[in-house]
Amino acid sequence: MDIILLEKVEKLGCIGDVVTVKNGYARNFLLPNKKALRANEANKKVFEANRKQIEADNEAKRKEAESASGNVDGKQIVLIRASSASGQLYGSVSVRDIVEALNADGAAVEKSMVILEKPIKTIGVFDVRVRLHPEVNVTIQANVARSDDEADLQKDGIDVIAQMFEEEQAELAAAALAPESEDDGSEGDASPSGDETADETAAADEAAEAAPAEEGSEDKG
Repeated sequence: MDIILLEKVEKLGCIGDVVTVKNGYARNFLLPNKKALRANEANKKVFEANRKQIEADNEAKRKEAESASGNVDGKQIVLIRASSASGQLYGSVSVRDIVEALNADGAAVEKSMVILEKPIKTIGVFDVRVRLHPEVNVTIQANVARSDDEADLQKDGIDVIAQMFEEEQAELAAAALAPESEDDGSEGDASPSGDETADETAAADEAAEAAPAEEGSEDKG
């Protein structure tokens, strides 16, 4: 379908451009959201007659978005979620979650403004794009953690998942060494020392030498 853009649309064009898009994209998104008009002769004439007003309205909205961007750009929201020991979330962070957290922090945004490139399914800090206007984009951070303490660590740049892995490896190494040290200790207790062995050998030799003499004296009697 051929359409006339009423505002800048990413990867399509700017105000007044006539472009061809898939019918479903036009009918389900562009036309109902008043981002475009069907590019027929009647709509072309209507657009040209109102072009200046459309461009002026767009400029006013762009300036308003730029003014509001200072309250959103660079914000970091904290989302506390349960996860496995490896940091895998039980579920995922949705656009709704991000919008609710931003609005609770004083940023007025709508679901259509949040561009989540891929689902967030692990703990960590993630960049999220927020489109306040077709020509005004800002970036916020979603700090996803299992507790406020972990969120503080991640805020300081610490990789909590890597730290968890290192601690787990250290525990495994300690567990692997523990039985060996216990065996060494028990063997040390059971085995006689070098001095004790030498004393026992000397005593045995003395007993062997004394035995014939005692037998001879008994015979004389």
